[in-house]
Amino acid sequence: MATEATARTFFSAPYFAVVGASSDPNKFGHKIFTWYTHHSLPVTPVNPSASSIKAFPPFPDLEIKEYPTIPNLSALPHPTETSVSIITPPKVTVKVLEEAKKVGIKSVWLQPGTFDDEILKKAMQDFEAAVGGEGGRGGEGWCVLVDGEAAAKRAGLKL
Repeated sequence: MATEATARTFFSAPYFAVVGASSDPNKFGHKIFTWYTHHSLPVTPVNPSASSIKAFPPFPDLEIKEYPTIPNLSALPHPTETSVSIITPPKVTVKVLEEAKKVGIKSVWLQPGTFDDEILKKAMQDFEAAVGGEGGRGGEGWCVLVDGEAAAKRAGLKL
């Protein structure tokens, strides 16, 4: 089970990636990605279907910014120093976790709806820090949108 300490460990990485990042402001892949950009964290969008995504700025008077994507975690420049938020359906999440383990990622955050009990158990076994499941401050379980700011601050990040 994820804990405050696990979430803090997740945010101790110098780099972040969001698997399932999207340009669609209605999708959680967009909301999670923009959470990182609005907090000025070094984040890479991972989307095999698009060469770039657009994200809304933190202030309405700024222009929408375009970010180049990478197709998979193997394309990360610093995988062993990157914590990964995952916003994919469970069938895809299994493959993402396999790749993450293979490239040496140490911390993952499984956003609500991305896993089942078996996937969560495997993630807890395979990674130094795996955030997900019941807990956190919201009713849906651990989510960067609800729990990220407090965990990042506890990890020493200045947001």
